[in-house]
Amino acid sequence: MTVEEKQRTSTRRPEPDTGPAVIASGQTFAQVTEQISAMPLLRRGTPSLWFISFALGLFFTFVLLYSATYLIFRGVGILGIEIPIAWGYFITNFVWWIGIGHAGTLISAFLLLLNQSWRSSINRFAEAMTIFAVMCAGMFPLLHLGRPWLFYWILPYPNTLTIQPQFRSPLVWDVFAVSTYFTVSLVFWYLGMIPDLATLRDQAKNKFVAGIYGILAWGWRGASRHWRLHETASLLLAGLATPLVLSVHTVVSFDFTIAILPGWHSTIFPPYFVAGAIYSGFAMVLVLALPIRHVFGMENLLTERHINNCAKLMLATGLILAYTYAIEPFTAWYSGDQYEMYVVHNRAFGPYAWAYWGVIACNVVIPQLLWFHRFRVRPKPLFAISIVVLYGMWLERYMIIISSLHRDYLPSAWTNFIHTVWDNAVTFGSIGLFVTLFALFVRFLPMISMYEVRELLPFSRPGGGSEK
Repeated sequence: MTVEEKQRTSTRRPEPDTGPAVIASGQTFAQVTEQISAMPLLRRGTPSLWFISFALGLFFTFVLLYSATYLIFRGVGILGIEIPIAWGYFITNFVWWIGIGHAGTLISAFLLLLNQSWRSSINRFAEAMTIFAVMCAGMFPLLHLGRPWLFYWILPYPNTLTIQPQFRSPLVWDVFAVSTYFTVSLVFWYLGMIPDLATLRDQAKNKFVAGIYGILAWGWRGASRHWRLHETASLLLAGLATPLVLSVHTVVSFDFTIAILPGWHSTIFPPYFVAGAIYSGFAMVLVLALPIRHVFGMENLLTERHINNCAKLMLATGLILAYTYAIEPFTAWYSGDQYEMYVVHNRAFGPYAWAYWGVIACNVVIPQLLWFHRFRVRPKPLFAISIVVLYGMWLERYMIIISSLHRDYLPSAWTNFIHTVWDNAVTFGSIGLFVTLFALFVRFLPMISMYEVRELLPFSRPGGGSEK
C-alpha cells in the first residue's frame, strides 16, 4: 500500500503537536493582543460574574480580618483545639493551601524545561494561583503560634542573648522552605509578565495607566538583548523552581513524619504529600481555568486540549495517591506494631470513619470518571469533579491530623475534635482572600501570556507566512 493510499484509508486524523499554534490559527498578533489585553485595559465591559466573585471574596476577606483580630486579642482558646488535639483546622488549611500552589510551579517550570507548548495558555494564571495560595498558607502557622507578634523568634537574626531557632525543628524548616518557594515563584511570575506589561504600556490610551505599566515593565523595549537575557533568566529560574516542587511539600510532610506518633511516623509521607499537592493543584487550575474560559470567551486559547491534559495529569497523580491509600494499611500490618494497626482501624471504623471514607470517595472513586474522554473535556462535569477533589484533599489533611491525635496512649486523654465558628470563619476567610486576590489579578494584569501564545502562531515560525 502506498503512502497516498494509507492517507486516504486512514480514519483517524493525526493530532497536531504545535500546541497553541493550533488554537490561534487564523489569528494575527494584533488579534491575540487585543483579546488578552481587553480586560486589563477595559476595552470591553467587565463581566458581571467578576463583580459577584470580587464582592463575595471581599466579604469573606473582611470576615478573615475580623476573625484574625479577635483571635489575636483572645488567644487560640477560641478555636476547637485542645490536648491531645493540638493541631486543628489551621494546620489542615496550611497543608491544603501549600499543596494547591504546587501545580503553578509544575506547569511553569517543569513543563517549560520539557518544552511543552500547551503550557503557554495556562501558565500565567497558574503562577498567580501559586503566589496567592502560598500567601494564604503562610498566615495559618503565624496565627497558630498563639503569640503571632513574636514570629521573628524563629528567624536567625542577630540578638544580644544569642538565642537562635531550633534548626532541628521541622517548623523552622517550613519557614525557610515556604519563604524560598514564595520568593522564587514570585520572581518567576513577575519576570514572565514583563514583556506583556510592556505591551499593555504601549496599548494603553490613558497616560496614567500607561505610566503604571511602564514602571512595572522596567523599560522593556523588546530588543534582541532583552529577549536573550529574559530567556536565559527564565530557564535558570525554571531549573531552580523545579526541585522546589518536590522539596517544599516534602519539608511540610516532615512536620508529621519525624514525630514518633502512630499514623504519622512513616517514610511514605514525602511522596504521599507531593503527589497529593500536585493533585489538588491541578484541580484548582481547572476550577479557575474553566470559568475564565467561559466568561471571557477564551475558548480559542484555552481549548479542549489544555483542559484534557490537565485532567489527565490530575488522574495520574490521583492514581499515585490511591496507591498510597492502599499501602498504608499494608505497612501498618507488616510492621506488627499494634498502635499503627489501631490507627488504621480507627480511621476506617472509628469516630472519624466518615472522613476516611469521604476521602476514598472524593479522591479515588469519583475521579475514575476521568478515564472517559467526555468527562475530561466537558466543562461542567470536569468542574464538578475538580471541586470534589479539592474538598477531598482538604478532608484528607483533616483525617491525617485529627484521627492520629484524638486517641492518645492513655484512654483518659482521649477526646474528639469539635470545631468552632472561628475555625470556620478563618477557613472560609482564607478562601475569600484567595478569590479577592485572583479577581484583582484578572482585572489588572494579563491572565494569559501574550508573547508566548504569539510565538506559537503559525506565521511566527519560519515558512509560516507573515502577518497581514
